[in-house]
Amino acid sequence: MGCCSGRCALLFLCSFQLVTALERQVFDFLGYQWAPILATFVHIVMVILGLLGTIQYRPRYVVVYAVWEAVWVTWNVFIICFYLEVGGLSKDSELLTFNLSPLSWWREHGPGCLHDEPEAGLGPLDGQALVAGVGCALDHGYTEALHSALQILLALVGFVCACCVVSVFTEEEDSFDFIGGFDPFPRYHVSEKPSNLLLKQVYVPA
Repeated sequence: MGCCSGRCALLFLCSFQLVTALERQVFDFLGYQWAPILATFVHIVMVILGLLGTIQYRPRYVVVYAVWEAVWVTWNVFIICFYLEVGGLSKDSELLTFNLSPLSWWREHGPGCLHDEPEAGLGPLDGQALVAGVGCALDHGYTEALHSALQILLALVGFVCACCVVSVFTEEEDSFDFIGGFDPFPRYHVSEKPSNLLLKQVYVPA
């Protein structure tokens, strides 16, 4: 069977989602953001499941992927609200790090950030990092929000493509003939009235 446009689009989208998810996972590990790490890990597993379902024509896998995309959108909306401090949330809280590290990696290594090195012989105080970002061109909250916005955009497109692919797979399964395949006219077609054919062959006009 040829590759339909919706299936090809979903294959490309899942591959791109894996790349962006792995990139985000790396920076979450660098910042010890444990809650996003767990969520992104589940996301990677679900994207791989959707990729396999698309390749192997398994609509159930694609349905699970589509449901997860809706959950993934909800999670990233929460992340945007968290870093933009919407609804009383604070980006400086330890909610995403399980009280282990309150800082995002982008807070100290964002675009244009300068670092103030501590004086010699002085170690970090109260678990703070050795260097601190100063004068960043883009606040780390906006950087994290942009990452989540990209994930929301990809998830929405992925949800639409997954629905189209499931619809196509379902129609193909309904129209599939287990005797003659997709051909509505089987190769070995049996005549409904074989006796008439025999009479025509025997009868020879004078």
